[in-house]
Amino acid sequence: MGAWVAILLKGDEKTVLTGTATDATNNSMELTAVIKAIEYVLAHYAGTTSLTIVTDSQYVTGLPARKEKLTARDFNTRKGDELRNADLVKTLFGYLPALDIEFVKIKAHQKRNGVADYNVEADKQSRKLVREMVKGNCL
Repeated sequence: MGAWVAILLKGDEKTVLTGTATDATNNSMELTAVIKAIEYVLAHYAGTTSLTIVTDSQYVTGLPARKEKLTARDFNTRKGDELRNADLVKTLFGYLPALDIEFVKIKAHQKRNGVADYNVEADKQSRKLVREMVKGNCL
């Protein structure tokens, strides 16, 4: 079980997107949050050419640098197994040409200060969503 939260900021406007999945990993949820945020921006803010993604996920921030290698290997590991979350990675890579995306890595669970406040908020909301899922499945 997993949950994802994306907090979008545009000027004074704040939009919170959320979702859950029964078969999930932390990386799949981190990727899903980024993909859903990109899709929302493309659907609701026509003309947007650049986007800054702030995340505590080293996995997500490292993917653009690995794009060429992953594509060359057809999204397989060195052992020939399909890359975990290959479908999500391919989706993310498909959006990269549409926007100039800057990925910014921040420390997880850091004290609240500015941008980190939103990361803490997203973490709290995702944990709450998972608790609600567990509670709902136990009834």
